[in-house]
Amino acid sequence: MDEELAYEIRFAAQEEWEEAMGLAWKTFLEFEADVYTMEGVRSFEDFITDSGLKRMFIMGIYQMMTAYDHGRMVGMITLRNEVHISLLFVDKNYHRHGIGRALIMKMADYVKDELGKRRLTVNASPYGVAFYHQLGFRDLGPQKQQDGIIYTPMGYEFPEDGRGELLKEN
Repeated sequence: MDEELAYEIRFAAQEEWEEAMGLAWKTFLEFEADVYTMEGVRSFEDFITDSGLKRMFIMGIYQMMTAYDHGRMVGMITLRNEVHISLLFVDKNYHRHGIGRALIMKMADYVKDELGKRRLTVNASPYGVAFYHQLGFRDLGPQKQQDGIIYTPMGYEFPEDGRGELLKEN
């Protein structure tokens, strides 16, 4: 990317929860749902509509960052247990614009600099595995399925001197 990313990326406010979960649901249906069973689709919907999850977000234990293009939410990322990327979704009209990469980079900086952690993990969907590999994540095991959700456990260890190869331009 030659130009600096022109999108605003920041921690989400409480009132942005519903919009972010709506973006996650819409994008899931467009890119993920076709490879899941009905059980998997229901499990995902139950997860993003769970009031306990929203309560954890409000309490600050489930962090969320959002990306905006001129006031329009176009991407979101959530973090649980201080190191695990729980959700990462970008509006289909903004794919391949560097937003997913930028969201992970911003969250990685937070995890390393503010929380003092040395790694990131994710349960990557089939659609996301290649994306995470490009960013330097490694498989931590084979593809799995739980409650109809298909995922590959992946991780990234931060080197001593920063983010390392994570998110470097190819």
